[in-house]
Amino acid sequence: MSQYNITLTGTLTEGTTDVAAINSLAKLLHLDKTQATDLFKQAPVTIKKSIDIHTAEQLRHALENAGIIVLVEPVNEEDTVNTAPKEIVSESRSADKAGLHGLQVTTSAPDTHGYHFKIEGRPDYAFLTVQMPAGSTLKVEAAAMASMSTNLVMKTKLRGGLNRLITAESIFINEYTAEGGPGEISIAPGPPGDMEHVYLDGDTIFLQNSAYVASDSNVEIETKWQGLVKGFFSGESLFLIRCSGKGDLWFNTYGAMIEIDVDGDYVVDTGNIVAFTEGLEYRISKVGGYKSLFLSGEGFVCRFSGKGRVWIQTRKTQAFIRWLWPFRPKSSKD
Repeated sequence: MSQYNITLTGTLTEGTTDVAAINSLAKLLHLDKTQATDLFKQAPVTIKKSIDIHTAEQLRHALENAGIIVLVEPVNEEDTVNTAPKEIVSESRSADKAGLHGLQVTTSAPDTHGYHFKIEGRPDYAFLTVQMPAGSTLKVEAAAMASMSTNLVMKTKLRGGLNRLITAESIFINEYTAEGGPGEISIAPGPPGDMEHVYLDGDTIFLQNSAYVASDSNVEIETKWQGLVKGFFSGESLFLIRCSGKGDLWFNTYGAMIEIDVDGDYVVDTGNIVAFTEGLEYRISKVGGYKSLFLSGEGFVCRFSGKGRVWIQTRKTQAFIRWLWPFRPKSSKD
């Protein structure tokens, strides 16, 4: 996927005052007014680097609505070789208090589709906070809610698709509804790692069985049978989660997350797959022969073909367990 930088030009639209522009920039980038003032003094300056075009256009639109002129430019090879202006990355004050200084914060643009949200603690300990309008309903993975407003009402339902009693994951999903006014909910996934947000607009994404975090009530969540061959030989779950419809979707990883555009053939270790878009064909196979399967430490891979997007995680749960195993407490009999 092409990446883009956003440059603050220092130019304002007619009728926009310096004070109003500084206040708007500080609010949109989660800076204090001194930092926002310094940015205008440094203009032209890059305020966002290497983001996708959808996010770039959302932020550009929000800034220009505030009377602030910016440029959205594609990243080229020269940008990666030469020293580029430092990107302004917001830091969560609540994270600083918790001793997590330096972790990244991702926020939705003010005019974005769907819910307004914030993901703190990226990429190591992602923590999601969603602002819910009055009457709205959010689906959340069971046991993932960390905190919420007192006017949110929870209902527990069974997930769609096959009975998940045999999937080693919860068969339940919780629905939270903001009654009598707007509310806020914070969500903490189980594994340490990153989190991704995708707005589905009639699209379909398949998730590994443990990757689902939350979604809009209009997003259908169904369990999809992989088949015995794909499931058993992948070393992972026999099931995938099929997410489709229209609305927000959040999913998480163990470790950091990398997004890859596939156009043709691509190979990913089965333990590193987090999600992929509908339209990609996939099959499970060995990396090499059976000798390499037992001696190399490598197992099965997923061979994707077609055109679409794959999200992978930088760590594998089973690999971590194997690394940790020699350090386990041992009895005197061992």
